[in-house]
Parts: sequence; C-alpha cells; structure tokens
Amino acid sequence: MRALRRGLWLGGAMAAARDPPEVSLREATQRKLRRFSQLRGKVVAPGEFWDIVAITAADEKQELAYNQQLSEKLKRKELPLGVQYHVFVDPAGAKIGNGGSTLCALQCLEKLYGDKWNSFTILLIHSGGYSQRLPNASALGKIFTALPLGNPIYQMLELKLAMYIDFPSHMNPGILITCADDIELYSIGEFEFIRFDKPGFTALAHPSSLTIGTTHGVFVLEPFDDLKHRDLEYRSCHLFLHKPSIEKMYQFNAVCRSGHFCQQDFAGGDIADLKLDSDYVYTDSLFYMDHKSAKMLLAFYEKIGTLSCEIDAYGDFLQALGPGATVEYTRNTSNVIKEESELLEMRQRIFHLLKGTSLNVVVLNNSKFYHIGTTEEYLFYFTSDNSLKSELGLQSITFSIFPDTRECSGKTSCIIQSILDSTCSVAPGSVVEYSRLGPDVSVGENCIVSGSHIITKAPLPAYSFVCSLSLKMNRCLKYSTMAFGVQDNLKKSVKTLSDIKLLQYFGVCFLSCLDVWNLKVTEQLFSGNKTCLSLWTARIFPVCSSLSDSVTTSLRMLNAVKNKSTFSLNSYRLLSIEEMLIYKDVEDMITYREQIFLEVSLKGNLI
Repeated sequence: MRALRRGLWLGGAMAAARDPPEVSLREATQRKLRRFSQLRGKVVAPGEFWDIVAITAADEKQELAYNQQLSEKLKRKELPLGVQYHVFVDPAGAKIGNGGSTLCALQCLEKLYGDKWNSFTILLIHSGGYSQRLPNASALGKIFTALPLGNPIYQMLELKLAMYIDFPSHMNPGILITCADDIELYSIGEFEFIRFDKPGFTALAHPSSLTIGTTHGVFVLEPFDDLKHRDLEYRSCHLFLHKPSIEKMYQFNAVCRSGHFCQQDFAGGDIADLKLDSDYVYTDSLFYMDHKSAKMLLAFYEKIGTLSCEIDAYGDFLQALGPGATVEYTRNTSNVIKEESELLEMRQRIFHLLKGTSLNVVVLNNSKFYHIGTTEEYLFYFTSDNSLKSELGLQSITFSIFPDTRECSGKTSCIIQSILDSTCSVAPGSVVEYSRLGPDVSVGENCIVSGSHIITKAPLPAYSFVCSLSLKMNRCLKYSTMAFGVQDNLKKSVKTLSDIKLLQYFGVCFLSCLDVWNLKVTEQLFSGNKTCLSLWTARIFPVCSSLSDSVTTSLRMLNAVKNKSTFSLNSYRLLSIEEMLIYKDVEDMITYREQIFLEVSLKGNLI
C-alpha cells in the first residue's frame, strides 16, 4: 500500500494531574458528538449554531446532487433545523480552485442576503472536486461520504458539524473555511474555547513532522514568551509557507524542537512514533476570516469579473498574510497543477490586496488531523487504525444486517448501511457501503464495494474497487458499475494513443486489458479531451438494465484481467467514469439507499 499523501499528527502537552493526551482527546471528541446528536432534528437557538452552512460544487450536476441530499437529510431530521443550508456552484468555464470557489461563494452570499450577512457566522465547506482518488465519493460528493458511526449513520457533513460544534458561539461574524475530506480532532482545557474574534484571518495549527509539513501549509510563528506548552495557545504568524521543502522550513525558522509531545506519521502503511525531541513544525487545517476581510475579497472579485485560473485559498490567500510576507512566493509554481498565463498576475494582485492583514494562529498542541481522500486512507482508517476508531467510536458494523466481521492482524472488515447474506464473507481490510450481497458472495481483502447488488457467487479479488451508479439515459433508468483496483491511478493521463501502454488497470498494462476485452485502440475509446487519456475517461464500463447485471458484468471484465482469460465488451454500450457522472441519476441512488435503510430498520437488527 502506498504511503498516504497526508498523515495524521498528535501533539500531547501533558500537564500534571490531567488525563493522558489520547484520553482527553477521545473524551473531548465524544462530548462534541453527543452535543451534536442532541441538536439533530431540532430548531437551534440564535447563536447556538451556524447561521449559514454552505457547500461548494464544481458544476450544476453536482449542485443538484448536493441539494437533493441536503433535502433528504432535513426531511429525515438528520441535521439541526433553523439553519440556512446552501450549495454554491462554481461558474461554468475554467477551473477556479478552492480560492476561486471562496470568492464565488462570497458573491452568492451578497446576492442572497445583501448587508445582512455581515452579522452571520458562516461555515463554508469546499466539496467541488470529483474525488478521482476516492471514486465511491464521486457521484454524490466527498462531503456525503458515509462513516461507520451513528444512527442514522453520519456522513462527513454531520461529522464536520459535530467537530466544529463549539465554534459559532465564540466567533465574530465571518466565515470559517474547511475542506470536505479531512477531520480535525482536538482537546483543550475544560473551561477553554477556541475563539475566532480577532481582525483579519485566524488559522488552526497542529504540531507535525517535517515530512508532513512538505505537503501542507507551515506557520512561521512570532516569538512566544511562555515556554510552557499548553493544549491551546494563541500566537501571531510572521510568515506562512505553502508546501515548503525541509530546507526552506529551516531557512525561515519554522522548525521547532521539543520533548513535550510524541508525533505520529504514516509511511509505507505503518504507523510509527517519532522519537521524543524530534524537530517539528506547525501545520494548517481550517481557517477563519472576519467579515471585513471577506468584503475586501468580494470587492476584489467583483472588480476582476471572471476568473480564468485556479486560485488556492491556502497558498494564495494565507501566503499574502503576516509581516514577513513578500511577493516572491507568487512566482513559485512548483505546487501548481496547471500553469495559466493569468496566474502570476492574479497572485500578485491578491498579495497586494491582502498585504498587511494579520494572520492569527490558534495552536492546538493536543490535536489530530485525518485526511480521508484516497482509497488507501479510506480503507486504513475505517478498518485498521485503532486511534480513529477509539476517538470517534467507529464500528465494524453500522446500521446493517450482517452476523459478524472477521479480524486478522488488527484489521477488521467494515460494513455501513448494507444487507449481507449470512453465508457472505468479507475479508479484513475491506469496506462495504450501501450494498446488498447475496449468498456465498466472497469479498477479498482491502476491497471497496459501494452502492452495489451482488447476487452471484463471483468472487471479488483482493484490492478490488466496485462502485455502481444509477443512470438516466434517454429517459430510461440504466446502471453501470466501475470496477478496477484500489491502487489504480485514475488521474494519471497520457497525451497520445501510442502512450496508453503506460496506463495500468489492476496492475496490468492497459493495452493488454483492451486485448482481453476485445476493444480497439481508437480515439472513440476515450471521452472528453483527446490529449488527456486516462482510466477516468476510458469507455470500458458496460451499461446494463439492472443493478445486479451491471455488477456481474463489470466483475466478469475485472476477473478476466485477473485470470488472463477473455471477456468481450463489444456487445455492450460502454461509458467512462467521466460520462457516468454526467448521466448519474441521484434520485434513484438515494432511493436505493433509503430502501436499505428501511429494511434494516424494519428488521430491527440495528447493530
């Protein structure tokens, strides 16, 4: 299993006569979950919760999917009531990044509320991506990823709202900005609260290894007189570095040294404690900006009109802040996926707009950050990592009908809102969500099965990814199931047909797979941009009339590759994952989940 792109960190400043850091962290997390559970389905009092919860979407199809799911949640009283829930869609055209989405959301707020929003506390969750590294979240969105927790089950949205439950009542009017696929856990003193009440920007900071720092934002903090580490510290930031090299961390004095906490990092599939007295840095997660700063950014956005480049809310907003910020970072494009001609000018304009604005930092020395945005992270944290299980109370079987789960070497399988026959077997390390598995179905280790109905005995090989989508094609309901390996890189692309041999499907040369499926190598084999050919755009997944047939057919094509046999796809209409998302029928997928929910509820086998 590849090393996770983002790790987790734990800082533990342990004061005398207090619980160990891991105990206080677990108790603090459980308290937040209990408080949120009490608010689900109830009208919240003014100041008790967010005034507005907004989710960003990449396009109108995603916007529709998000609104439908929010509507269902409110109907089933799974969210606090009396709150304005919105989905703000990016304008059509060029990708604008989460920074551009933030600017767009500010404009939407102004149009909806006029001057009224200057008194609101607002949570803005960026969920506009297509989740190519965790495709079971592609159709319905990363913020609606199911968790093995709660009754009814929590999705990432509910968990975000629970973990931030204390923020609104200690926040001045403004916007808290976060991402859809990470979890921040923290513990502070019993009578302490995180306050977002200073002018400008305020960010959370977590002690982290230098390796983690290379993939995050790193704070260069102003000198601090109090040498005693506390769980909660309010600091000022001199300079913010975005995904810096280790050399640069030392160069700008971002590196700290302490024996007060034990750092954890993930590498090569193993959790290993770093030695005490390791060098460390403070890294970012979410951040807040006051209403004055938000209005300044809005005025800037309305002046420029249309964005034609990707802006990063962290790299392009936060790097402009603090007294040590210089314009030099605007010319560094090493972390930019696509370099547009307008990017340099736009970065410089943002720098001059924000320069002089303060960046306040809330240091959380007993905190953890989990990123669940890839198949490897998803499987690891749901089936293997005992820390997250303990802190959140994650279960092996959640709101499902299934007699037992197997355990091996500390791993368990994880079943979420699914119905499995008693003769099924699900190997440790695998996750099954929103699915029905019939008699004698066998799921190998480290698999992901989502939204599927498997009625045959066809085995799922280890490391399989199987996810079914409902489609609306020519007003008819159809189904298609994406099936590949959990370690396949769907984002990797080549520019020409002659280079598709560089792509791999389930560890096998993609060109060889096409021979197995009797498919010809032509431009028509791929959807979308013909100079960006990938597994994401490959038309290889059959369209079928029933959900179970769809799964069976895709499993046959997958097993043909694994077994080096043949299975012709010539007689099927084929779609790429990109096209599945265009044709997706959100309403039918929600209905399918609802049917499983009702059946589990009626049988009374809530586990």
